[in-house]
Amino acid sequence: MCSLPTNQKRLCTNKEICTRELEVLAKTQKLPYCPIAFKSGQDALLYDYDGKEYIDLLSSASSANIGHGNKEIAKAVYNQMSKLPQFAIAYFSCREAVEYAEKLIELYPGDNNKKVIFSSSGSESIDATIKLSKCYTSRNKIISFNGAYHGSTFGALSISAISLNMKRKMGPMIPDIYHFNYPICIKCPYEKCESSCNLQCLKEIENAFSLYLPPEEVAAVFFEPIAGDAGIIVPPKRYVQALAELCKKYGILFVVDEIQQAWGRSGKFFAIENFDVEPDLIVMGKASGGGLPMGIVMGKTEIMDSLDAPAHVFTMSGNSTVCVAALKMLEIFERENLVEQSKTKGEYFKNKLLELKNKYDIIKDVRGLGLSIGVDLDNKISTTKIVYQCQQNGLVLISIGECTLRIQPPLVITYAQIDKSIDIIEQSINALLDGKISDEALSVINGW
Repeated sequence: MCSLPTNQKRLCTNKEICTRELEVLAKTQKLPYCPIAFKSGQDALLYDYDGKEYIDLLSSASSANIGHGNKEIAKAVYNQMSKLPQFAIAYFSCREAVEYAEKLIELYPGDNNKKVIFSSSGSESIDATIKLSKCYTSRNKIISFNGAYHGSTFGALSISAISLNMKRKMGPMIPDIYHFNYPICIKCPYEKCESSCNLQCLKEIENAFSLYLPPEEVAAVFFEPIAGDAGIIVPPKRYVQALAELCKKYGILFVVDEIQQAWGRSGKFFAIENFDVEPDLIVMGKASGGGLPMGIVMGKTEIMDSLDAPAHVFTMSGNSTVCVAALKMLEIFERENLVEQSKTKGEYFKNKLLELKNKYDIIKDVRGLGLSIGVDLDNKISTTKIVYQCQQNGLVLISIGECTLRIQPPLVITYAQIDKSIDIIEQSINALLDGKISDEALSVINGW
C-alpha cells in the first residue's frame, strides 16, 4: 500500500500548507488571492491555521450561503453516513432525492409541472441543459453572452466567455455558440443611458436573427440573471423581460444560470424572480448541497423528459447524504427566513457602501441585489491593494471583472459583522490613499 513518508510531519501553518500545495495541486485549480488556509468556520466567521479570525465576504464563492460549521447539517450528514452514504440512484430509488426534488419543484416560479435532474456540480448541470435544449428543440445553435461564466466542463467552457485561459490550447469547442453583449448599462458599449435606451443590446440579437443567425435553428439562450463573475452586473428588468419574450416568439428555450445567485443570494430565492419572468429551465449548483457537491437542473416536464437514459447519469449525483444535507439546509432557510434576511441585510450593506462612495472618489459604483453586491474601484492596482489589505486585516474579500470588489457574505452574517467589514474596507482605502500598502500586494494577489 502507498502511504505518506513516515518522516513527513503534519502541515500546521498557513505557510506550510500553501507551500506544499504548490507542489501537489495542479495550477489550473488555483486563482490565489492570498496565502491563507482555513481550518474552521462558524456562521460568517473563518479561522486559519495560524489562529487568525476573518469575516467572510465570499461564502466560498457563494456556495456557503448558510454559513460555516452548521451543527444541524453536520448531525444530519453523520446520521445518514452511518446508515447508507450513497447508492447509485441510476439503478435504484432514493427517498431523500425524491423528497428534495419535490421541495425544489415547489419553489420553481410558475406551476409545479416540473422535474429535476441531479448532477455533482453546476458545470455538469450546464452540460445537461445544453443536451436537453438540443434534444427537446432538435436545434443545434446556442446563444450566450460576453463575460459569462457557466463552469469548467466542456459544454460549460464552450458557452462561457470570460477568460482566455479557459480555452487556450484546447482546440475546437462545441460548435454553433454565439456570444452577444450582456446589458452592462454602467459601461454601455453603445454609449446609451439606461433611462432612455431602446435596448440596443437586444437589437444586436434581433439583427443577427435577420442577417446570419436563423432563429429557428437556435435551441436556447443561456442567461445569468445577475452576471456574477463579470462584476455583479444587474440587468434592466425590461431587458430581461424582452429577452424572454424574444425567446418565446421563436420557440427558443430561455435558460437561466442560477448557480451563483440562487438560494436567496439576491433577496429572492431565485434571482430571476426579481424580473417577473418564468424561465424554461433553471440551473443551480454551489449552495444547493448544503456544503456538499450538488448540481441541479429544473424545468418543465416535457423538456426534462426529452433526454433518454443514460444521456446524463452520474454515479454519485443526488445521493442520499448530499440530499439529506440539502433538505436540512432548506429547513433552516425556511425557519430562519434567510431569503428575507438577505434582502434586508443587503440593503443595509449597500447603503453603508454608498456612504463610503460619497466620501471617497476611488469608489466609482455600488450595485447589487440582496447580499450580492459589486463595488467598482478606480483601477486594477487600487483594487488589488485594497483586497490585500482587507485580507491582512481579517476580511475575506476578492475582486472580479476589471476592478470590482465581490461582496457575497453568508446570509447569516450579523449587522455587527457588516459594520466591522465596512470599517475594515474604509481603513484599507485610507491606507491606500496614504501610500501605506506595499507593492508586495501586486505579487501576492493573483485571482482572475
